Amino acid sequence: MISLYSFAAVFFPKTVNIMNNKELTFNDLPQVVAQLRDEVMGMRALLTRQQDENKRLLVNVCHHKPMSVEEAVEYTRIPLGTLYMKLADGSIPATKPGKRWVLYQDELDKWLEANRRNAVPLTTEEENDAILASHRRKPNKRDW
Repeated sequence: MISLYSFAAVFFPKTVNIMNNKELTFNDLPQVVAQLRDEVMGMRALLTRQQDENKRLLVNVCHHKPMSVEEAVEYTRIPLGTLYMKLADGSIPATKPGKRWVLYQDELDKWLEANRRNAVPLTTEEENDAILASHRRKPNKRDW
């Protein structure tokens, strides 16, 4: 269990210095409370800034956004005719709820990675796992 004094020492060092230098009296309370309030307000502002930054980063990370065919052409740099041909034969993951195609950026990324000529190099652990998964031993007759 953390004592109140050790908690204050970590989060409110200025106030703890005042408490360490002299014994607190009733007359010192307004000054100590004002310093605590200032430090709490500073922590609140820091926390708010951090939350705003996290929200901004989270918005940039989310790639499951719907795209039109024109946006997909810009994103993938595949010619428009080729994209429509691949949409028609079903090789690109997309939906057509009405007259227009809807594609999702994360699904396009997965499709592009899956159809790559030069595969992404695997780490040694992934290579070992792939080798172990592909080589199976024949069962021993004694284990039947």
